[in-house]
Amino acid sequence: MALTGYAAAWFLPFVLPICLYVIYTDVSRMKITNNANLALAGVFVVIGFFALPFDVYTWRLLSLVIVLIVGIILNAVGVMGAGDSKFIAAAAPYIALGDLRLLMWLFTATLLASFVTHRTAKHTPLRKLAPSWTSWDQGKKFPMGLALGSTLAIYLVLGLLYGA
Repeated sequence: MALTGYAAAWFLPFVLPICLYVIYTDVSRMKITNNANLALAGVFVVIGFFALPFDVYTWRLLSLVIVLIVGIILNAVGVMGAGDSKFIAAAAPYIALGDLRLLMWLFTATLLASFVTHRTAKHTPLRKLAPSWTSWDQGKKFPMGLALGSTLAIYLVLGLLYGA
């Protein structure tokens, strides 16, 4: 992995609770809040300054801006929700460029597992554990925050365990 264990150790304690919150709010309300996205970006701005070399830090901040612009365009044409776009942009600086292939595989596996888990819970008695969750009644819509938050959390855990 290109992500260092050192950087992952700095980021993980702050990012993991935000990812868990994003997962919960998206499954329960079909909403990734602006506060969660701002907190995720803010953690990078503050912690990234200490966890990364300055040149890496600045390039990763630039990735946030680039991904946000792309996300705004994708949201405008209806490809994805605004919360999803903003979360992806806020998460982008945490990803080392050399790990993009790994991240795509990780996201694919996490998306499939999240979808199967959500749909299984939706159509079984497990649904009774949280009967008022909005995501149960959204037809074909899927709470992508479940997969996005899980992917970022798993990526940072892998970075902690196997990082450069």
